[in-house]
Amino acid sequence: MFLVGITGGIATGKSSVANIFRENGIPVIDADAIARRVVEPGKPAWHKLKKEFGSEFFLDDQRINRVKLSDLIFNDIEKRKKLNAITHPFIYREIYWQTFKYFLQGHAFIVMELPLLFESGHMLSYLHKIIVVTCEEDIQLLRLMEREGFTEAKAKLRIIAQMSLDKKCEMANFVIENSGGEDDTREQTIKVLNVLKRSKYHWRLRLIVGFCCTVLLAGAYWLKSRTNKILKASI
Repeated sequence: MFLVGITGGIATGKSSVANIFRENGIPVIDADAIARRVVEPGKPAWHKLKKEFGSEFFLDDQRINRVKLSDLIFNDIEKRKKLNAITHPFIYREIYWQTFKYFLQGHAFIVMELPLLFESGHMLSYLHKIIVVTCEEDIQLLRLMEREGFTEAKAKLRIIAQMSLDKKCEMANFVIENSGGEDDTREQTIKVLNVLKRSKYHWRLRLIVGFCCTVLLAGAYWLKSRTNKILKASI
């Protein structure tokens, strides 16, 4: 099984592309969804966040006030580092666990939706292919304003805080241009999906894993046999 990453800029349509993969039977691991789950009330990460940031960043129902916390970490790099230090271990632990489960199920490849893939760099060495979803700047700005209710100035600040789309596209194996209609995006995505389906890379990985398992089992058998001989000789 090999791993494919989907990333891009904020409000470029990464989730729309990921959903097309899901509709075609490809497992998708959504890092944002996992990030929301690990900080649900009562979870270990939730307790640590409350201790670090205080009750003022939590709503009456004890859920995190995402708007308030987002504004804080956006303007304070040290607070952002503390947030990441608390949440990332829980997030990546869940990502690894889901990946392992899909591997056992025998999938040829899975997709990971990783919004800050290049910014964090954490998963880059594990990915076989990277898809960047991009769109025109004015469309990205409008989508972000409509989705989050941001002013134009605030939306622009959020966009420029991330790595530029041009730079991300340069590092991609596939680029999906999501400025047009849904049919156009779907057509591009299906083309990428078909290329990935034709890949035989997953067989190479399974052969490597199979060989390693065989070596380990053979080593364990040899060690057991040798131990038994020594015990018999000492009797």
